[in-house]
Amino acid sequence: MSEQRADIGLVGLAVMGQNLVLNMTDHGFSVAVYNRTGAVTEEFMAGPAAGRRVTGHHDLATLVAALERPRRVMLMVKAGAAVDAVIDELVPLLERGDVIIDGGNSNHLDSSRRSRALREAGLLYVGTGVSGGEEGARTGPSIMPGGHAEAWPLVRDVLQAIAAKVDGAPCCEWMGEDGAGHFVKMVHNGIEYGDMQLIAEAYDLLATVGGLDAAALAALFARWNEGVLDSYLVEITARIFEHVEPDGEALVEKILDSAGQKGTGKWTAVDALNLGVPLTLIAEAVFARYLSARTDERAAASSVLAGPPGAQRPDARELEVDLEQALYAAKIASYAQGFMLLRAAAEEFAWHLDYRAVARIWRGGCIIRSRFLNDIAAAYEADPDLANLLVVPFFARALKAAQGGWRRSVTRAVAAGVPLPAMGAALAFYDGYRRARLPANLIQAQRDFFGAHTYERLDRPRGQHFHTDWTGHGGKTTSGTYEA
Repeated sequence: MSEQRADIGLVGLAVMGQNLVLNMTDHGFSVAVYNRTGAVTEEFMAGPAAGRRVTGHHDLATLVAALERPRRVMLMVKAGAAVDAVIDELVPLLERGDVIIDGGNSNHLDSSRRSRALREAGLLYVGTGVSGGEEGARTGPSIMPGGHAEAWPLVRDVLQAIAAKVDGAPCCEWMGEDGAGHFVKMVHNGIEYGDMQLIAEAYDLLATVGGLDAAALAALFARWNEGVLDSYLVEITARIFEHVEPDGEALVEKILDSAGQKGTGKWTAVDALNLGVPLTLIAEAVFARYLSARTDERAAASSVLAGPPGAQRPDARELEVDLEQALYAAKIASYAQGFMLLRAAAEEFAWHLDYRAVARIWRGGCIIRSRFLNDIAAAYEADPDLANLLVVPFFARALKAAQGGWRRSVTRAVAAGVPLPAMGAALAFYDGYRRARLPANLIQAQRDFFGAHTYERLDRPRGQHFHTDWTGHGGKTTSGTYEA
């Protein structure tokens, strides 16, 4: 093995890195590995990698020397400064045409910066999102590569081989230029935040208002997973409710109600604000995690702040049917917002995103995989320039059929004092998007009143701006118009 050069190098042997190496060797690739802490490399070589086509190295120079040309080095290290540090150490060791693949959860702006810097250095760069967690990395994740297009033919064989497969097609396609791959992965994670929050809200309403215990919840989510809500997250939710402690109590009820996060949901919300996209559901999901983390404040407030009087318990079957519709409708709204953000980013950064391909590679391997994504892929296949998923006849009909249960679910929650920030935000977005006229005319009048910000008129061509002297003693000077 020492005389043979490896097909690819991998830096970073945490759980994801180790599982990707094992996945690569399962598909016939030889891998050279390095970890900053040498003991981790030795443990991996003596354990999971034993007997496989893997060589361990204690510095980057020997790892690079062990690779076939053009060299391919994949980084699975912590996003941020750690990625830059490894790249800085690799650059002088590599030659023109070699490829660096960043497979961590890097911010797309960092990926675009690295893409430009490595092109100037004569090296090729791929920034790729990898979704699916530990299990996906081992058995087949969803992979979202972007960066230098000329690098794609050099890495395609490895990435598509190790990716999940749906209907024989790999859940890995080229996403676009510079930071496009990591942007798509970021939006995936934002949608993941939304899906998880929606499911948690349904659980809260079912338990608080419907009185369902863990066993009943497990059966209900398992049944939901056989219909339009068929997805990985609904499937594992049913399994979570089935897990019982030795004392007979469900484990989920013993877990502290403080949700953690690693930042990709926040990045999604921030990018939506920067790009002017109404990503309300995902933003509320992020804020809900922030609120959950304030456990001591909430505990103190619970003894001070009053809620509504006890609501009458609804018919269990009616509650379950309505919530299934509400979850499905809110999910449609969430994905519509996510693809709106992808479209805005493509326009802003001049990326050539294939939205059908995005939907297709999310069908397997990743956390948000679901039957529902087949319908999204079909929508973009029929119209690649689709403005919004909500107006696709298939989804418009689905929303019309589901909105009764959606509205009743939100109404029940409001009456019972159960917060549904994501589900409610999705309904408000739907109602706002379907309105031909919103009350923003009053906001523009207010802005013009106190700040002379001007307004447009319905009876004048778009682009003409007007100012009114509302008080009778104002001037004609205006502040101009711009979008912050």
